[in-house]
Amino acid sequence: MQVGSGLMPRGQLWRGLVALGAISVLTGGAVHAQNLDQGKSATKLYADGCATCHHSARGLAKGRFRLTLFLFLQDHYATNSSSAWALTSYLESVDSPARSQLRAAASKRSSPVVSTSRSSLRPPLPVPER
Repeated sequence: MQVGSGLMPRGQLWRGLVALGAISVLTGGAVHAQNLDQGKSATKLYADGCATCHHSARGLAKGRFRLTLFLFLQDHYATNSSSAWALTSYLESVDSPARSQLRAAASKRSSPVVSTSRSSLRPPLPVPER
């Protein structure tokens, strides 16, 4: 009894490789990548990709720098850079007040209040004597 080496004969191996090459050549040209986010607005991108977990877009930007938010979205959620920028702009627009607005409000609060009413120009009451 003779035990075979377990390898295919050369003729079958070559036929298999030729068939595999032909299949890859014929199907390789037909496969094209599609951008599923192309033409969608930022609100549509958010609704399609983020709304299932994040019910509201408010607060997702959390005062992050625009570039770091873009890079995070591009790496984890967006299919290309243009949709990542669109999502970044959208999240910043619906986020809680922007830093510039917060700074302006803080500077308004810290400025001295100047009142022009007559009652504030009156001197204090004299101290009663004992």
